[in-house]
Amino acid sequence: MTTPMVKAEDVHKSFGQVEVLKGINLEVRAREVFCLLGPSGSGKSTFLRCINHLERVDAGRLSVDGQLVGYKERAGKLYELNENEIADQRQDIGMVFQRFNLFAHMTALQNVMMAPIQVRNEPKKDVRERALQLLERVGLADQSHKYPSQLSGGQQQRVAIARALAMKPKLMLFDEPTSALDPELVGEVLDVMRNLAESGMTMIVVTHEIGFAREVGDSLVFMDAGVVVEQGTPREVLSNPQHARTQAFLSKVL
Repeated sequence: MTTPMVKAEDVHKSFGQVEVLKGINLEVRAREVFCLLGPSGSGKSTFLRCINHLERVDAGRLSVDGQLVGYKERAGKLYELNENEIADQRQDIGMVFQRFNLFAHMTALQNVMMAPIQVRNEPKKDVRERALQLLERVGLADQSHKYPSQLSGGQQQRVAIARALAMKPKLMLFDEPTSALDPELVGEVLDVMRNLAESGMTMIVVTHEIGFAREVGDSLVFMDAGVVVEQGTPREVLSNPQHARTQAFLSKVL
């Protein structure tokens, strides 16, 4: 058996008295496009943030490529890693947020170049060459000199994807990457994600883009109220949902 790229074992997370994740169990295979669907407040984004330890899990285990996220185990007990060790783990996990979070005072090219230079101390010449290739990959080769304020929302999100790819991650996390975009700009971001999937990148995508999930996804999980309600291939879940809660949700969005 090959090691799952992501493995969640009975993952729990609460904020105060509110239990947001109530025992999540799932596996994501390498090179898989894994889509998370569900209503707002179902725990999808929180789970995504737990995968790179932006949120600490309260119970259970999360592993990426066979390595515990945020913790190490000694004599049967878990100990949280220090900030430097956590930062090292995050280098292998790219994340694209709803909001683009680009540095406003940097050009598109500078945004993409920053992390490999600052975090990995890679030679600037090599990073620049790779950054230009990545901007070309996301269709922005002619926009490298522009600042975020000079770019559309779709262009900014594509720069954010290029920035995440600049660290050569083994896993990409997308947290509703098109939700902040005008409808006519959604397609250009989904096209980049579609090409990324075709290249074999392992992706976990929180999305409400049903067409993308059906076309590109390998697996689909429907979450509600902090639990996995239903799981299968996108065509199975979307075309023939078995659970009443899934049926009710899809009746409103399809």
